[in-house]
Amino acid sequence: MPAAAARERGKAMARTIADARRTIAAELRAAGVDSPELDARLLIGHALSLDHAALAASASRILGAAEEGAIAALAARRLAREPVARIVGMKEFWSLQLHVDSATLVPRPETETVVEAALAVIDRRGARARLLRIADLCTGSGAILLALLTELPNAFGVGSDASPRALAVAQANARRLSLSRAGFVACDMAAALRGPFDIIVSNPPYIRSDEIGALPPEVSWFDPRLALDGGPDGLDCYRAIAASVATLLAPDGIIVLELGAGQAEPVTALLAAAGLAPSLPQPDLNNVPRALVAERRA
Repeated sequence: MPAAAARERGKAMARTIADARRTIAAELRAAGVDSPELDARLLIGHALSLDHAALAASASRILGAAEEGAIAALAARRLAREPVARIVGMKEFWSLQLHVDSATLVPRPETETVVEAALAVIDRRGARARLLRIADLCTGSGAILLALLTELPNAFGVGSDASPRALAVAQANARRLSLSRAGFVACDMAAALRGPFDIIVSNPPYIRSDEIGALPPEVSWFDPRLALDGGPDGLDCYRAIAASVATLLAPDGIIVLELGAGQAEPVTALLAAAGLAPSLPQPDLNNVPRALVAERRA
């Protein structure tokens, strides 16, 4: 092929960033992936190290061969249903950029309901600047604990998790956010913790063991089973939390727990039997009862 013709063919095959975004979004949409346009933007931005504004400003730039390869590799992983947060290694939660990896759940918007519910009770009782002790059971990436510590300037917190690898992620997130008021302990639920704590929060494993395989591939294939499996009825961890109330919770302390769909009634009963006074669960943005607050009875 003459050199001039080869150059013309190369120009015809060249793609701009905007072309790549449209193509990948179409592929993701055809594969049944949720939010294909957003995912395409995030993946291409990550491959090219461009934020949203820079990506838009560079929309007409022609991609190089190496850039095309990097984008194609990330798109293939998303088409295999790997979540974007796992591909890029980061997830925003409560306006915090948190590192995640294969040992942790990807923090979800629904879990922010737990933070909101805890802060609402704290605000009702007094100033956020007062001294508080927080325990976050099954802390994973540290999302709930670190979000609360950013809002409570004089609070101290400890996160527990049965996975040392997950705790390493949480510790790294705390260091990056300069939250030295957070500590982390490897243990099953609260086994190695000593109270009293003013606030206990948790997003525990709450999926029934036999339902994990039916979850979306982004969850069942990629989330650690240890962070999902709540036992035969999904309530094993809630029972453990209720059993720890007597030794962990301060006399006027509160517990805020994330709930799975349909779990409000049985978890409310467990906490009431442990001597707590549960409130009506706070719904998430999808109107699912998500955050259950219970206060210790006087």
